Amino acid sequence: MWDDETRYAVIRGKDARYDGQFVTAVRTTGIYCRPSCPARTPARANVDFYPSAAAAQRAGFRSCRRCFPDDSPGSPRWRVGEDVASRAMRLIDDGVVEREGVAGLAHRLGYTERHVTRVLTDELGAGPQALAIAHRLHHARTLLETTALPVADVAFAAGFGSVRQFNDAARAGWALTPSEVRGRSRAASEGAAEGWTRVRLRLRHRAPADIPRVLAWLGARAVTGMETWDGEAYARTMRLPHGGARVLVSSREGHVEAELELEDVRDLSAAVARCRRLLDLDADPVAIDEALSADPLLHAHVAAAPGLRVPGAVEPFEMVVRAIVGQQVSVAGARSTLGTLVATFGADLSVPGGAPEREPAVLSVPTRVFPAPEALADVDPGMGLMPRARWRAVSGAARAMLDGDLDLGPGADRAGARRALLAIPGIGPWTAEYVALRALGDPDAFPNGDLVLRKATGLDGPALERAAEAWRPWRAYAALHLWTAVSEGRS
Repeated sequence: MWDDETRYAVIRGKDARYDGQFVTAVRTTGIYCRPSCPARTPARANVDFYPSAAAAQRAGFRSCRRCFPDDSPGSPRWRVGEDVASRAMRLIDDGVVEREGVAGLAHRLGYTERHVTRVLTDELGAGPQALAIAHRLHHARTLLETTALPVADVAFAAGFGSVRQFNDAARAGWALTPSEVRGRSRAASEGAAEGWTRVRLRLRHRAPADIPRVLAWLGARAVTGMETWDGEAYARTMRLPHGGARVLVSSREGHVEAELELEDVRDLSAAVARCRRLLDLDADPVAIDEALSADPLLHAHVAAAPGLRVPGAVEPFEMVVRAIVGQQVSVAGARSTLGTLVATFGADLSVPGGAPEREPAVLSVPTRVFPAPEALADVDPGMGLMPRARWRAVSGAARAMLDGDLDLGPGADRAGARRALLAIPGIGPWTAEYVALRALGDPDAFPNGDLVLRKATGLDGPALERAAEAWRPWRAYAALHLWTAVSEGRS
């Protein structure tokens, strides 16, 4: 556990690697900042440290208008951890409190509201409601700065119960009214198709970040009708809690540029959280690379691709189906089968009931979303396209998700999810680990039986399993390095 003197050394060095892991509050100014804030370092006697922006706001500090600490990458701890606080933070980032309240958050975690509040207050200095308010303020500022939505619409879209509640929170968190925030913004507002909202934003990450390789990985597996890839930008559709969406992402210096088009603007926080998971933007690359490069099997691969991220998923059920379809077939074969699935069972965003009558102006290529579990729960396994056993596995996974027996959401218990996957006929250890790696975002997931991993290391199953023990808790990143090395001819 860090002490305050170590944290002060971090802010003196303005080290961006620690942005999102704590905030610095200055008593003489009443402002809190990220560790890398470019402003002059305050005197040690005037500084307090808080584990979260919500805790600093709760203590009466407002956000710095120079470094915008609420725009930092999320703490890597919430991605790695499997404790209650980590699972809760992943759910809060996905907008669960806005949609279901604190009671819904507690229900998903399997604990009482009182217990969840106590755990989060102990860990982050604020309870779930305060953390959710900080979350709402961040997305409200994004909407104020990047759209022409009326302030009242921004308030409700961000999750506030009233305009007055939004104004009070904005004055407490920013020392500005929402109208003043919009007046200070130089971002140009652009229209989208009728009924849709377009938002352009920067998604921050820690350096180094090999985002181009992640985008290339996703692009090589892009499914026709649902995803596109032009060698630089990756676009796809998403199904979100209140409607459909499209996203276009590309790598820029120090951030990912994202353009979102949302059928319902209330889905902004969920869309951003899923884009961050898709590109693994909250990882701690320095810690990961240092740990893996110490092994001679991985040293050269890490040196060749520093900051490599693990591609995630925007829809857990989609990743289960991808894993089942991809069993013992080529990438091209899996893409072809998945394309037919999407064309046959996926909803079309360009038809009434799924999206506006005319296509959004920019993200016009992907039009279909991946089939929902209910669309594949009762498919006849004799319809062809793939072996009957795989159809049964797909239908079994769909029914398990619909019945609540399989939870692969951001707050899922990873060990429980593995057990539920393995209980489905047709899903074995390789599939379960691959789903854990991508859909659950488990940094220690490792499909030991993978033939490419054995080829890359020259080790058989038991020997590879023993070697991989040294890579914990980053075995998923080790797998990505090995897969990437093989695909690039470096192994």
